[in-house]
Amino acid sequence: MDGRTGTPAGLCEGEDVNDAARRRRFEQLVPPMIDPLRRFLIRRTDPATADDVLADTLLVCWRRLEQLPQDPLPWAYGVAKHCLANAERAGRRQRRVAAKVAVLDPPASISPGPGDSADDPVTRALARLRPDDAELLRLWAWEQLGAAEIAQVLGISANAASIRLHRARQRLREELGELGKSEGLAGHEESREGRKR
Repeated sequence: MDGRTGTPAGLCEGEDVNDAARRRRFEQLVPPMIDPLRRFLIRRTDPATADDVLADTLLVCWRRLEQLPQDPLPWAYGVAKHCLANAERAGRRQRRVAAKVAVLDPPASISPGPGDSADDPVTRALARLRPDDAELLRLWAWEQLGAAEIAQVLGISANAASIRLHRARQRLREELGELGKSEGLAGHEESREGRKR
């Protein structure tokens, strides 16, 4: 017992034993997910929005703590994806309102420099793919998720995720081949074995 407040050790003032157990579970499960979730979000939006969406994602994790699976990261990726979609919708609404309220100068045209990632053939090939294919490939390559985990993020079956991933990789190879032909690039072919997960 804390002599000053009369609260049992390990509890915050006004917190009961169930709340303490819930807080401990959250503190155990969530910290290892923060960096992967932030990287996932930062590749999809600006840093400020990524931080806001990360906070929203963690709030959902807290609220639905009892629903978190044994391996919560793929589930949290799905939550983050939905929270990001909500943030993007809110941003579009805000921009529409701002356009109605004030006359804005058009933004200056920004062209990527030679060192920018937009100059990378893989980035350009990804941009030419359907958004669903690009998202699958990002989850696979950048987040290093397997088909079962991708399925959980996207809310589809593992078999569907595996098939879609295979097709998306084929489309990416085709796009890289087209870019290579048009720009004289060396082949970006994947090895025969590919990346097995």
